[in-house]
Amino acid sequence: MIRFENVGLRYGMGQEVLKDLSFHIPPRSFQFLTGPSGAGKTTLIRLLFLSLKPTRGLIRVFGRDISTIAPREFPALRRRIGVVFQDFRLLDHLTTYENVALPLRVLGRTDADYRHDVVELLRWVGLGDRINAFPPVLSGGEKQRVAIARALITQPEVLLADEPTGNVDPPLARRLLRLFLELNRLGTAVVIATHDIGLMDQVDARRLVIADGRVEVSE
Repeated sequence: MIRFENVGLRYGMGQEVLKDLSFHIPPRSFQFLTGPSGAGKTTLIRLLFLSLKPTRGLIRVFGRDISTIAPREFPALRRRIGVVFQDFRLLDHLTTYENVALPLRVLGRTDADYRHDVVELLRWVGLGDRINAFPPVLSGGEKQRVAIARALITQPEVLLADEPTGNVDPPLARRLLRLFLELNRLGTAVVIATHDIGLMDQVDARRLVIADGRVEVSE
């Protein structure tokens, strides 16, 4: 589904921050991306989401070499990849419902087309009673679940989550993990970037360990 072969990344003329990355994300798989703070997890998430291009090496996404893809085609590819950012990136002037529905509005769908799907998804993530709330009045855990729902509403083939439990307490972290596992059971490949060893120990899953700019795969 996503394959890296000898990928390197540097900014400007500096040293490579990521180097010789070779790994793949299989369809319907579940894996953690881990490593110490500052190791490059967020940068690697951005490469996976196609918001950064590598300095060298080959990245294939859904069977296509990204170096041969025209810029106008990238938005369509990104719509097949859901992403949950560390800072949520919710729009404060939109309600919970409107934030989740935004990707569908961008695609030109009407409220009548998607309202049922958005409401059902918000109920699934435990926010059925917060549909009309605005982000400033939501807790950190609620904002996190809105961001997750927004990433899921387009039914992505891959979900990337950058430290999705970093701002919540342990019980909610376990609840979010169950949501990701259920999503994976339904067929979505999931990549969770985290440094939370306790969270990872709850699941027998593949680990992509990043250190010194390189990735090692632990099955």
